[in-house]
Amino acid sequence: MTLPHDEIQEALIEQWNALATLLDSLSDEQWSQPSNLPGWTVQDIASHVIGTESFLLGETPPESPSERGEHIRNPVGEFNERWVSALRTRSPQEMRTIFRDVITRREAALRGMTADQWQAETPSPVGQTTYARFMRVRVFDCWMHEIDIRDALTLPGPSTGHRAQVAFREIPGSLGFAIGKRGKAPEGSRIAIHLTGGLEQTINVEVAGRAAVVESLSGPATTSLTLDSLLFVRLCGGRVDPAAQLDAVQIDGDVEVGRRIAENLAFTI
Repeated sequence: MTLPHDEIQEALIEQWNALATLLDSLSDEQWSQPSNLPGWTVQDIASHVIGTESFLLGETPPESPSERGEHIRNPVGEFNERWVSALRTRSPQEMRTIFRDVITRREAALRGMTADQWQAETPSPVGQTTYARFMRVRVFDCWMHEIDIRDALTLPGPSTGHRAQVAFREIPGSLGFAIGKRGKAPEGSRIAIHLTGGLEQTINVEVAGRAAVVESLSGPATTSLTLDSLLFVRLCGGRVDPAAQLDAVQIDGDVEVGRRIAENLAFTI
């Protein structure tokens, strides 16, 4: 499938600028606020975004930190921590400048790419894929980190406009595994997930040999879940304790299956 690279490019640039505007608005004290990501503050989240985009510009990662925190549990986490650790001594004002510089250079790099370069195969966090798909993953990652910063500071949720719509498209592909394998929805299950709020929509999943997202169910839903769309995103991102959020999820039909699904939506590393 060929993804529309112009749409993804504009969504990613829009998301970077939204993050930069958010970071510009923070007090120095807010930069040091702990986040819901283990071991990371608001500043560390910004450092992670800076590091990923710097790496994509071809910059050499800093050395690995001498001390390994308990929150680092895999090679990806260790790699991410290189920039996070290296930027911890920078002041909020320095961080704002570094962030703006990196996203300005990344925007120029994206706008200079040809259509063939956008569709070229490349390694990514979701495996070998096109550069366009990789950049859609970057929209999702950056949008999720905007949510992380806002949640850490009890600020209102992010825009659910264009950049959120593009980011959200990374989620349905994970639901077959989350519902079939982790949620253990039995053979023949027809699952309807009704999302309310800014990203209102219905996602349908059927289990026929394996669980897969379908355009429409072949019969009445055996289980349906109704919940706020941003809560759904937080559950898929592993940002909140699902057991503590079950009261906010309306489950109809097979309640046991619905609970297992709600408790096992997380798919991010």
